[in-house]
Amino acid sequence: MAKKRAAEPDEVKLKKKIGAKLTDQGNPEGGTALRSLKKRLKREQRKRRALVQRKKRAAGSKGAAATSASA
Repeated sequence: MAKKRAAEPDEVKLKKKIGAKLTDQGNPEGGTALRSLKKRLKREQRKRRALVQRKKRAAGSKGAAATSASA
């Protein structure tokens, strides 16, 4: 059996959690839990951006033409 994908991406879940933590806490910096959530979010964003870059490079000139046409 194949692994089921989450209904919403990790990035969205992490953003919601960070927002909830920020509203719950008084101090704007937050604690260690908030810091680790932010680090996880940044990691997910880096993964997504790296994947986009990898696909763009793999497509070669075909990918460059497609991205410039869609922009």
